[in-house]
Amino acid sequence: MAQISGGCLCGKIKYTCNAAPVMVAACHCTHCQKQSGSAFSVNVGLPKGTLQFTGKTSIFEDKGSSGLPVFRHFCSTCGSPLFSDVVAMPQVDWLKAGTLDDTSWVKPTINIWCRSAQNWVTYPEGATQFAATPPPAS
Repeated sequence: MAQISGGCLCGKIKYTCNAAPVMVAACHCTHCQKQSGSAFSVNVGLPKGTLQFTGKTSIFEDKGSSGLPVFRHFCSTCGSPLFSDVVAMPQVDWLKAGTLDDTSWVKPTINIWCRSAQNWVTYPEGATQFAATPPPAS
């Protein structure tokens, strides 16, 4: 895969990543709904530490269903959400797909927190669905 790149709406913060995504997931939890201002958030899971930034993100400390922190990074100038650092999932950073320069390859393969999805949301045929957080891979 070619280099991943993107940034915030105002251009103050840019990022690149040379690692291949671990997964692309649509999260329907109420926190992602509020944070995105939409029905769900499409997130690209990337190996922890592979995102390289120019500009400094601001951080909102949220709490996940695990009770552990979720650090939501955003641009303090335009408010664009950029990525989340979920302490309960220490191997992955969750990049907000809408901030990518090229979204043509993005296709969520799993949907999580479907029990809190908006009642009008439909899922693509064959997409994996989880009521909440998926169980750890064994």
